[in-house]
Amino acid sequence: MRRLPALTAASALTAAALVLTACTDASQQTAGDAATDEASAEASFDPSAIEADEEIAAMLPQEIADKGTLSVGSDTAYAPAEFIDVDGKTPVGFDIDMVSAVAAVLGLEAEVQSAAFDGIIPAIGSKYDLGVSAFTITDDRMAEVNMISYAVAGSQFGVAAGNPEDFDPENLCGTTIGVQTSTIQDEELTAATEDCEKDGEEPIELVRYESQADVTTNLVGGKLQAMYADSPITAYAVEQTSGEVETIGEINDAAPYGIVVAQDDKELTEAVQAAVQKLIDEGTLEEIFAGWGSEDVVVDEAELNPAE
Repeated sequence: MRRLPALTAASALTAAALVLTACTDASQQTAGDAATDEASAEASFDPSAIEADEEIAAMLPQEIADKGTLSVGSDTAYAPAEFIDVDGKTPVGFDIDMVSAVAAVLGLEAEVQSAAFDGIIPAIGSKYDLGVSAFTITDDRMAEVNMISYAVAGSQFGVAAGNPEDFDPENLCGTTIGVQTSTIQDEELTAATEDCEKDGEEPIELVRYESQADVTTNLVGGKLQAMYADSPITAYAVEQTSGEVETIGEINDAAPYGIVVAQDDKELTEAVQAAVQKLIDEGTLEEIFAGWGSEDVVVDEAELNPAE
């Protein structure tokens, strides 16, 4: 996702909005979660319904095929993309369903391991076979790893209901905004606050949290004027809090999410790309995202390292 120099330009890409409902980590629940505790079980996709594609599976590196599993690094604190279900241990979310389906096409099982967001890419190819964590495809990331596109999202601000702090998404200097650490929104706001200081204005007070649930909780609790996250995550916060959070402004800079694979693993990259394309062509990937309440977000082509 591109950076907005001062985050004042509103995008017309509202078609990328995702209206999602699910549930968050039981240890991080906030207002309204009780009403959605059953949603994850209803939304989760059953990969056992997918038959392995022998031709695509044959593309795998022998080591992976023999292992029978794909180790997947994911920051499971970013509902509804990836998070821990109410049992306190099971990863769920649209990314989890997606990578489980990819593994099924390859005749494998996905073993999702919770990890800090900024620690996933450095561990690809050593600790993890794949990284799946709502990674926006950027040039900086593609300089380190391969990225295979599968869906599109933008960024959107959220505020407490009624916008009691009169937050203006086109005038960010001097405001207090919460983000999850190391996300694209963290990067954008860091650049924006530097611009504020250069222009002689008050900097943005950027409050970083390890968990998106903590961002939402502190917004509802009045410690923040706004939150900034991927559009599906902000939309989910509205549902999660039963309207205690509302979106504000347009969706900025819609861009694709990508599955992360090591650059030097050509066989695995090609196998995963082929598996994603099969899921797209058959409508399975659209079915997965529809199960989480999304519409029209799946890409037409699983591109490898698309231009930013």
